[in-house]
Amino acid sequence: TTILMAMAGQMSAGSVRRPPAVRGISVETQARLDAGLMSARLPWQVTVYLFCVVIPIWFNAGPLLMSTLRLFLMVMIIPVVIRLLMGVYGRLIITDWLFIAHTVWMAVALGVMSPEAVVTQVGSVGMEFLGGYAIGRAYVRTPEVFLALCRALTLIVLCMMPFALYEAQTGRPLIVEYIARLPGIRSVEIVTTEGRLGLERVQGPFAHPIHFGLFCSVAFSLSFVALKGLVGDTRRWLTAGIVAATGFLGLASGAWLAIILQIALIAWAAAFDRIRWRWWLLVGLFALAYVAIDILSNRTPIRVFMSYATFSAHTAYWRGLIFEWGIANVLGSIEKSIPASPIFGIGLRDWIRPHFMSSGSMDNFWLVLAVRYGVPGFFLLVIGYAIVIARVMRRDFTADPVLSQIRRAWVFTFLGLTFTLCTVHIWTNVFSFTFFMFGAGVWILAAQPILATKQTVAHGHSVQPKSFRLSYSRFPVLHRRPGPSITRTSP
Repeated sequence: TTILMAMAGQMSAGSVRRPPAVRGISVETQARLDAGLMSARLPWQVTVYLFCVVIPIWFNAGPLLMSTLRLFLMVMIIPVVIRLLMGVYGRLIITDWLFIAHTVWMAVALGVMSPEAVVTQVGSVGMEFLGGYAIGRAYVRTPEVFLALCRALTLIVLCMMPFALYEAQTGRPLIVEYIARLPGIRSVEIVTTEGRLGLERVQGPFAHPIHFGLFCSVAFSLSFVALKGLVGDTRRWLTAGIVAATGFLGLASGAWLAIILQIALIAWAAAFDRIRWRWWLLVGLFALAYVAIDILSNRTPIRVFMSYATFSAHTAYWRGLIFEWGIANVLGSIEKSIPASPIFGIGLRDWIRPHFMSSGSMDNFWLVLAVRYGVPGFFLLVIGYAIVIARVMRRDFTADPVLSQIRRAWVFTFLGLTFTLCTVHIWTNVFSFTFFMFGAGVWILAAQPILATKQTVAHGHSVQPKSFRLSYSRFPVLHRRPGPSITRTSP
């Protein structure tokens, strides 16, 4: 109950708490803080959604295996999607249609290749995907709510940290164990994996240690970058450090990769802050590195990447095989005697692989899309995904430091996740949560920078700033308290 109250940002009706002053922020940002920028509450729909994600309660509904998350999305998805298509949650974008088309194509592909599972698979996976995206798209649409979400995710990871430390020593996921003891319900299966670095891998309340690490990695940039200038630096560094350390306890190379990539992007942005074309420089260096590796190495660049993105050479070799044989299952291979399945994929059938690969696990989310639903299913999702990220990256919020930091945090998060999903697969709660967070950033496409408050000197007299506009805010504009004016001389 305490966690939920904190997540919801409980405060008395009609009151706005003045946040503590943060050193080094602009007058404009302080005025926005005074106006309630950091005091917004999460919509109850988002609070319930997050509760269902991190508290894995499962139960049997007749022949169906249900979870509280699936039950919640089952109730919410139809009205939310209808209202989304009606434009209630803002102007429709092409990604909305592409994601809906991906869900429809999923049903078509499974109907052709695995008709016996089309109802249960689309009803579960399709609902987790489209429902998570729609909830984020519908109810996170302002800077205030997005920052409340950042604080809520940070708080959740901080609350999971003591349980993670215990599990790293004992191998016992207490949250899962306690839920499973309750009568009439069950939880996720407890995963038994080999420990690493002298510690047990932390599963937390999720289906796999990889999912635990990925959840924490999402909160990293949101706690460190999005809240810059809005909370004190000491608090921001401390909480981000705890979030990263908690995520590392999953001992999953994919989660480590997501956090390390975010740290590298943050460092690059800080080091080349004065260079406007710094991101094109980074893209050019990546392209140059790819070409150099392709020319100088006897391995493909993808295999080299896998070797540095995994814990061991064996794991890198294994994932290289998965990629090679997975592509062959889609495009076909005469050498491997694999028929092509580019249109409808192979559905839920077992994929063809070397005889010594006894496990059918495919550690590549993007590859699973193509193998299971064919090239159309893959491109419908990936194109919609890439369009939003590219368009958000191109937004210029130079004049608005709050929106600039929010945009940067969201982009860093999904750039890290994009690479990580090349090495891991996600399902159930974390799968839905990933696209919830994706939908929670779509509002940035239409966000308008708040006009900077400036004072100029005219004919020797200071001119008081005009009232600024709080875009997308539920709070009324509050004028600053009377006080000494601050005159800024134009250069």
